[in-house]
Amino acid sequence: MLYVILTLVVLTALFIYLLGISDTIGALASGERLHRMESTKTFKDGVFQNIEITPAVKEGVSQFTMLRKFFFDKDKRNIPSTPLPVIQTDLKNIPLDQDVYVWFGHSSYFLQIDGKRILVDPVFSKHASPVPFGVKAFDMTYTYQVDDMPEVDVLLITHDHFDHLDYPTFMSFKNKAKQIITSVGVGAHLEKWGYPAERIHELYWGESETIDSLTFTANVARHFSGRWFKRNTSLWSSFVLKTPDYNIFIGGDSGYGKHFKEIGDKYGPFDFSIIENGQYNDMWHYIHLMPEEAISAAKELKTKNLIPVHNSKFPLANHAWDEPMIRISAEAEKQGQALLTPQMGQIIFLNQNNITKHWWEGIN
Repeated sequence: MLYVILTLVVLTALFIYLLGISDTIGALASGERLHRMESTKTFKDGVFQNIEITPAVKEGVSQFTMLRKFFFDKDKRNIPSTPLPVIQTDLKNIPLDQDVYVWFGHSSYFLQIDGKRILVDPVFSKHASPVPFGVKAFDMTYTYQVDDMPEVDVLLITHDHFDHLDYPTFMSFKNKAKQIITSVGVGAHLEKWGYPAERIHELYWGESETIDSLTFTANVARHFSGRWFKRNTSLWSSFVLKTPDYNIFIGGDSGYGKHFKEIGDKYGPFDFSIIENGQYNDMWHYIHLMPEEAISAAKELKTKNLIPVHNSKFPLANHAWDEPMIRISAEAEKQGQALLTPQMGQIIFLNQNNITKHWWEGIN
């Protein structure tokens, strides 16, 4: 029996080691990139810090308790029992003079503005983890893949977590992306994976990059980063996208904090705010928004139209799969916040009124 246990320990250690040195994990910043990170205000002792004190787990909750609850206290409807409805849209043939938004589930979505195409945090794998047996995606009536995507002018990556930066998706898509906007430090992964350094624009909070008629400004988020054991070795960000006709907030992942009001006061009002709503838990509420907090954040950002994302694809938390949409819809109505809830694949036209429905209702 002892030999069996030792063998399992050795094999597990070997698996962890091999995974840790695999291309999937990416790379740590070094050289000039690391020097630039060290010169920023929030990089201390080799890692980035949040503006506000941000424990990964709420005070009074142990890591053991969190893990136990995560694995054994899941809602019975954590995963939908039937495939979720998805509209199959021909993205490659949307006329370039149409300004649109199309969501693919979780935090992956497509924007076409002023004749330019943008793809945000594409994850088209069947899992949101470094291994194919972890965090499996829900079944869909249609699953968007890289082949469905047109060539884009900008690939925007908010941070390096596996549910936002997916290695297989990136490797399949990288030749379709003319340029990349991302948070400082994330470029180390992208360069290791063969993307040209001169086409990567890494931004620290407050820095901007203009590509043709599009200006991207990185802003504060309250979250963390990391693809392996060490956290916060690259930055996590929200982004403001300014175009001739629109002002759009791209939220990335964030817990609630004072930064939403500060961004709203400095950069708002926003025609559209695309904000995280899902994969939350009171135990880690500092790093993910609760649905009611998403509405408060939208209000502080001075948002005309709120679009919730970070839901309906991966079971990264214990709540029922449709709970984020139920709760945010109720709170939006309560607070009088305009809310768009498009079905996955549905075209939202940015310059006209859109009809969206509670597409999740009636699905078990």
